[in-house]
Amino acid sequence: MGFMDDVIDRLCEPGSYESVYHSPKRHAPMPSVEVLTEVVSRLRAVLFPGYFGHSEVEAESMRYHIGTNLDKIRRLLTDQINRGKCFVCVAENRDCTKCEDEAEETCRAFIESLPELRRLLVTDVMAAYEGDPAAVGPGETIFCYPSILAVTNYRIANRLHTLGVPLIPRIITEMAHSATGIDIHPGATIGEHFFIDHGTGTVIGETCVIGRKVRLYQGVTLGAKSFPKGDDGKLIKGIPRHPVVEDGVVVYSGATILGRVTIGKDAVIGGNVWLTRDVPAGTRVLQTPAGEE
Repeated sequence: MGFMDDVIDRLCEPGSYESVYHSPKRHAPMPSVEVLTEVVSRLRAVLFPGYFGHSEVEAESMRYHIGTNLDKIRRLLTDQINRGKCFVCVAENRDCTKCEDEAEETCRAFIESLPELRRLLVTDVMAAYEGDPAAVGPGETIFCYPSILAVTNYRIANRLHTLGVPLIPRIITEMAHSATGIDIHPGATIGEHFFIDHGTGTVIGETCVIGRKVRLYQGVTLGAKSFPKGDDGKLIKGIPRHPVVEDGVVVYSGATILGRVTIGKDAVIGGNVWLTRDVPAGTRVLQTPAGEE
């Protein structure tokens, strides 16, 4: 087994691991995917009581059910937010003595936003039910539809992102991405009554702005056209580079819309269309059939 010692020695050389090693400071390790999975599961039980978590939730036991979950969420999520903040402090070589206090304040603000979060999700559930003739009821969309799973994770993550939480929001949206194939960046802005039909392969970029009553189908990409670099040769991050999709737009399967373009209100974008320009309100953009000019 002498070869093992040689491999261990080589893997322990600082030059080998320094770019892929996280050294925790102040006893704050990396966020835990397992714990965040529990947090999201408990949030789902709070937002959709009876569908997730304990199935036998009556009106008389609702307060206990929600209160028990929220107490656990508060403790787990505060710790995870603290870990996320410390991760950034370590990466940027900053003092993180305020991370714990900030994590508690942020978690409180997040929990206070849950009634509004549920209101938004109710509109998404109704969009899924009303937009899919195959849906037998809103409950089916809550329990079965990948769109509702992905959008629930997105709305949770987006609220944390808006509150300035690093790392955690991306972990939460990537959970849904892995489960559904729907990739929504937590920084995107999405209005109420939003539905992704089928969903697999849908991509929504960081700076997308999506209005109310928008419907997307599978394989839709709302992406960036280019990635500008600064004088130092590094990518310029955070600039608006993804589409603006106004109220009432429908984008059919396989369509690709790139860059900071605007798709006007009530426009319809056909399947497999490639767009890098603005589309006026009410316009129908269709792929030219083969053999036609």
